[in-house]
Amino acid sequence: MDAEALHYTCRENALFGSFTIVAQYPPEDQFKEETAALDRTPRLHRYAGFRSRHLPGDREIFVYLPPQYFEQPERRFATLYLHDGQNLIDPRTSHIPGQTWRAHSTADQLTAAGQIESLILVGIFHAGVRRITEYTPSSDPQLGGGEGENYARFLVEELKPFVDSRYRTLPGTEHTGLGGSSLGGLISLWTGFHFPGIFGRLAVLSPSLWWTRRSIFDDVERLSPEPKPRIWLDIGLLEGGRHVRNTAAMAALLRRKGWDGAHLRYLEEPAGTHSEEAWAARLGDVLRFLFPA
Repeated sequence: MDAEALHYTCRENALFGSFTIVAQYPPEDQFKEETAALDRTPRLHRYAGFRSRHLPGDREIFVYLPPQYFEQPERRFATLYLHDGQNLIDPRTSHIPGQTWRAHSTADQLTAAGQIESLILVGIFHAGVRRITEYTPSSDPQLGGGEGENYARFLVEELKPFVDSRYRTLPGTEHTGLGGSSLGGLISLWTGFHFPGIFGRLAVLSPSLWWTRRSIFDDVERLSPEPKPRIWLDIGLLEGGRHVRNTAAMAALLRRKGWDGAHLRYLEEPAGTHSEEAWAARLGDVLRFLFPA
């Protein structure tokens, strides 16, 4: 593996013990007000011990409800499922403490401005050292992985029915999204193609398309999910030339297979890096495209 790919993979999880990543964490009191607001809001529901027959161990799930959920008790809502739940809303649990996607506040602001439809956010915490295993659909001889199908079945057969049964969702394909970044982007794209008719909107940010010699390209070439999901696909130009080329090639492949401007939005962000801050900065555009008002 070249140095670029190794750097990219080290960001994915902490399996590479010979590498030291130094981060300067902000004092916790800098985000004390934000976390206090999260802890007291009735719109955030946490499930700390969600169990699956497809995956080992418990994992944490959160459900974040829009303001309209309580204001309009007869209304049902679209739902967006997001991987790496640690990094989405709570600065205490994020990869670098204090740096999150700000998913809840972005969604609230865009909803209040009438730019997106009101939607429920579901965050799925990753499984720590098993993250790379669960977010990869095939096994790599050096890096392992390959349990992505089990993770996808957990989403489709267990988590989505759980959420649909407890909350006023619009359960149809056109109202259900799935998304993530890096390996989370890879497993989102793979799941959308292998489990058609479940997730009709895919947020694929900085995807790890290099995994197992770009095997995801074979999947996308071979499969034609119906109905065709709406896909947001992006990459930061500072993430490395190979990853930019891979993502541009995926956009071109999707266009050849019939994804038009209504179903595909591709972005190359000039200053984009492989980081929570970069994905947070793009999330508003992602939501506007996938869930327009």
